[in-house]
Amino acid sequence: MEKITVTVNELAILLGVSNTTIYTMTRKGEIPYARLRGKIIFHKPTIENWLINGATKNNKTVEEVK
Repeated sequence: MEKITVTVNELAILLGVSNTTIYTMTRKGEIPYARLRGKIIFHKPTIENWLINGATKNNKTVEEVK
């Protein structure tokens, strides 16, 4: 089974940015994410949709998408 979530480090590699950039984007609400026991994770289909739709700043968290 393929993973449906990625970590900060994995997403940074996929997007070609630093981990710091990913943390800054989550803090500013610029990218959809979830927290699991304090760890920031990203739902791959949500991130793909976010990218397809132009990676706008007006994003909902994963919980709001459900």
